[in-house]
Amino acid sequence: MHNRFVIGMIGLVLSGCTFNFPLFPGPGPLQETQVEGTGKAKVLLIEISGVISSQDKEGFRTTPSMIAGVKEQLTRAAKDENVKAVVLRINTPGGTVTASDIIYHELKTFKAGRKVPIVASIMDLGTSGGYYIAAAADTVLAHPSSVTGSIGVIMLTINARGLLEKVGVEATAVTSGPRKDMGSPFRTMTIEERAIFQGLIDSFYQRFLNIVQEGRSNLHMEQIKRLADGRIYTGEQAKAAGLVDEIGYLEDAIALAKKKAGLTEAKVVMYQRPGEYSNNVYSKLLAPSELAGLADLDLISFVRGGTPQFMYLWMP
Repeated sequence: MHNRFVIGMIGLVLSGCTFNFPLFPGPGPLQETQVEGTGKAKVLLIEISGVISSQDKEGFRTTPSMIAGVKEQLTRAAKDENVKAVVLRINTPGGTVTASDIIYHELKTFKAGRKVPIVASIMDLGTSGGYYIAAAADTVLAHPSSVTGSIGVIMLTINARGLLEKVGVEATAVTSGPRKDMGSPFRTMTIEERAIFQGLIDSFYQRFLNIVQEGRSNLHMEQIKRLADGRIYTGEQAKAAGLVDEIGYLEDAIALAKKKAGLTEAKVVMYQRPGEYSNNVYSKLLAPSELAGLADLDLISFVRGGTPQFMYLWMP
């Protein structure tokens, strides 16, 4: 039956027939899936995975951006009185300054409204923007093998002038002022322009420091500045420095979230799209048809555009 259907479809295509239905339907509304535990109370597990950006993820089907996805999950959780705690499963090198800050803001807003504990669990990576987001949690756990830190800002841009000269192409910009095309990939940055960009980076860096200080009341600003030179830390090093609270696995983070919420039993739930499958707390929140590394390709489009990007990102 299946083979006859496929052959029939091929025949229709070859005959010139057109179809008005999508081959890969768009994503539907979120659905709740229970992955472990029992009881009426719920611990919501939210995934922060891949490069943090405001770009929709495109592949066989377009899915909402990380910002939109987190916002949608928090909005649904805010309406569910049975959600008594949230666990962030973080596995990201960071991303854009603004996207990181928006997710941080949404988490803080949710926590202020619902008054439920939030626990962050850093998996492989929780660096730069990933650590920025973790700072919104009440408690931060890192795995024994986690890499975190990289507190700081980097501006990504490209300079294609040499390449254009080699192929005999010259780019000309007509501007209303001498700084209008600053950061252009078609010419060398001047000393004055570099100073302007440095001022922006310093401002974003100071905001990062303030966010860390708000989340790390055990550290003074001078201590944070010494730790925030861009270096990375293992989970154990981060705990010794006071950047994370505990070393533990994801199940430890879930157990801690239950304890902070005063729960003896609770079911762990995840929100997912129709067609996605999750059967345990480590399940990936992408449908099987999605490319596993799709989110990581966002970085390529950042640089390809030529416009300077300000990033809370660990980029070796």
